[in-house]
Amino acid sequence: MSVFTVNKTGAASPLVISVPHDGAGMAPGMEARLQPYAADCPDRDHLIAEVFNFKDLPHTRIKAEFNRYVVDLNRPAEGGSLYPGQSETGVCPVTGFDNRPLYRPHQEPDENEIKQRIERYWQPYHDELAHLIEQAKNRFGYCLLIDAHSIDDVVPRFFDGILPNINVGTFGGKSCDAKYQNIITDALSQQSHYSWVINDRFKGGYITRHYGQPENNVHAIQLEHAKSIYARSFSELSMTVGGLTRLWARTLNILLS
Repeated sequence: MSVFTVNKTGAASPLVISVPHDGAGMAPGMEARLQPYAADCPDRDHLIAEVFNFKDLPHTRIKAEFNRYVVDLNRPAEGGSLYPGQSETGVCPVTGFDNRPLYRPHQEPDENEIKQRIERYWQPYHDELAHLIEQAKNRFGYCLLIDAHSIDDVVPRFFDGILPNINVGTFGGKSCDAKYQNIITDALSQQSHYSWVINDRFKGGYITRHYGQPENNVHAIQLEHAKSIYARSFSELSMTVGGLTRLWARTLNILLS
């Protein structure tokens, strides 16, 4: 199994799209250790890569090919909380978003296995992502990094009620220049199909916070979506997914102009 795939569309571009949670692969021997309900990784960002599969917008996209239960690429390898005081999952999660155990009794990864997974899966993805960012900076003087995510509309463990359709995270304005956040705010304000918030429950995970360094010309934005606005099921896109793709294509074009 490849750790990740990289696809380049069109001419060279400063736009890099990261898709860390839409993979399906397992570590060797892992599936037999999981609870039956965890084998299909219900917490995967199912099909979000397809929303960001732009045909006419030059970009480079990196997508993880293993699932987030193997290792979570949007968490710091050394551990630690991204949202102090709130429920979170770790770099090698042992509970799902519904708080049920992912593994059969006594089958959770130990400290040594976690270290091995970080070396085998986490580090190569981040090495390549850092390379793509540096490549864009060297050619264009800056990089615009979009970290694409989705989650179920209702996840009581993480938030009350129903999640807004679109959740933009810029780490409270620290991960990108203000003009980028302003452009996204304007674009979302001018449409009425999707509800949206900026820097609310999801302010940006490790990828946004770590790589987003506007002072060094790297501008990172996390785009988190409620799954219902683009997917009918784990394996089927909705009929209206094209509208969401067009919204982001238009907005990213403005961001790059």
